[in-house]
Amino acid sequence: MKHAAPQKTNAARLLDQLGISYELRAYEVDPEDLTALSVAKKIGLPPEQVFKTLLSCTNAGEHLFAVIPGDAELDLKKLAHAAGAKKVELASLKDVEPLTGYIRGGVTVMGAKKPFPAFADETIELFDVISVSAGQRGLQVLLSPADYLRAAEAAIADLTKAKTEEAR
Repeated sequence: MKHAAPQKTNAARLLDQLGISYELRAYEVDPEDLTALSVAKKIGLPPEQVFKTLLSCTNAGEHLFAVIPGDAELDLKKLAHAAGAKKVELASLKDVEPLTGYIRGGVTVMGAKKPFPAFADETIELFDVISVSAGQRGLQVLLSPADYLRAAEAAIADLTKAKTEEAR
């Protein structure tokens, strides 16, 4: 059974405009499990190659995107340091869609409603290909890290908590 070609999202249109090659990969959405780990399994990539995009807010009221590996946890202190802010916290879920135009599980820097500053975890450069949301649940875009950083206009920083700090 052939699937219909995925619909072009704003992120895909942006990549087209920039002449960046990418692959769209659709997957079955489970509204109960929108984790990057689940998405990674469904699209057949290791979780550290599937990057999740988190919207955060500085103490000065500025919004930032943090793009981190699917198996990692965002370190808010490191993000604040990278952004030159005193303090950063995750944006409230109710603000995500009005600010980005994307729903939880479909947030991406590319083609977002407002061009907030973006910071990508330094591990992004370890891979030939990474995956990020294409702007809707059930659709990922695979592309090279360099192309992603260019399209997202993202700065690179150390953004994640050390694996040893996590309670496993």
